[in-house]
Amino acid sequence: MRDAFAKALIHAAVADERVVLLTGDHGYSLFDEFRRACPRQYINAGVAEQNMVGVAAGLAKAGLRPVVYGLSAFVAVRVLEQIKLDVCYEQLPVVFVGDGAGVVYSTLGASHQCTEDIAVLRALPHMVLLSPADAWEMTACFELTLMADGPAYIRIGKSDLGNIHTCRPNFCCGELVRLREGRGPLAWIATGSMVQTALRLARGWPGSSVWSAPCLKPLHEESIVDISRRHQAIITLEEHSIHGGLGSAVAEIATSHAPTWICRIGIPDRFSRACGSYPYLLAEHGLDDEAIARKVHAFVDRLTGHALREPHRMTVPEYA
Repeated sequence: MRDAFAKALIHAAVADERVVLLTGDHGYSLFDEFRRACPRQYINAGVAEQNMVGVAAGLAKAGLRPVVYGLSAFVAVRVLEQIKLDVCYEQLPVVFVGDGAGVVYSTLGASHQCTEDIAVLRALPHMVLLSPADAWEMTACFELTLMADGPAYIRIGKSDLGNIHTCRPNFCCGELVRLREGRGPLAWIATGSMVQTALRLARGWPGSSVWSAPCLKPLHEESIVDISRRHQAIITLEEHSIHGGLGSAVAEIATSHAPTWICRIGIPDRFSRACGSYPYLLAEHGLDDEAIARKVHAFVDRLTGHALREPHRMTVPEYA
């Protein structure tokens, strides 16, 4: 996804000289081609992310289209106050790109893992939140941000999980992308790195529909209501805290318009206990395939006699 972002950024900057990239001393190799193609539109703000957001706000007020890139733990959480007051309060068209969201920086510990960015940014007025699942969604999301008349944040998680789509999906800001049609009891709604997982596990539940949520704010109420009415329960998957992310947004809409059973699966309310590989951290937080399958089975078991019939036992694919 990072390569797709870099290519889309170059295309946008060549076509529109108002597009300016700011980075906090990150992504040199990622942006080598950008610096060659658009050297006057590149600003390395150094390890000073809070100041960088203020600079981006000033550039936006001058009529430019700043794109601010950094790790999601820094360009989102560390600079929250600057995003709130310098950008959102002024409703300025600044695009924030947070790379390494979730626990992908597994060996670097809690300072570099970011499982709360969507939660803290959802509460900011005027902010659009995007969470692409693959390179195709990344390109589409970036194009949407450049058409917006206010601030936007793109969340990039694990970037080398492979493509979900075979071509660029067409969706408007707020829409879900249907990946698999189904009329069975379960619907799966996932975002970012968890979309691949949802597609794998949903095979074990006949009739399951699978949806990608590349846009987390706004989130079309009509789509959630329709899914709630066509299925008996919804499973949400995200590499983010179970508080304040996709699962919370879906539950908020469903409880207000079409109450249904919802199983929210994400990072539990705690920090990582230890450092290790990315698969290790997913397993520690219960986001590997086997752990998710167990949670879904336990959820359905609790609903037996209430909402769902007992499904057949799932064959869980081995985690790769």
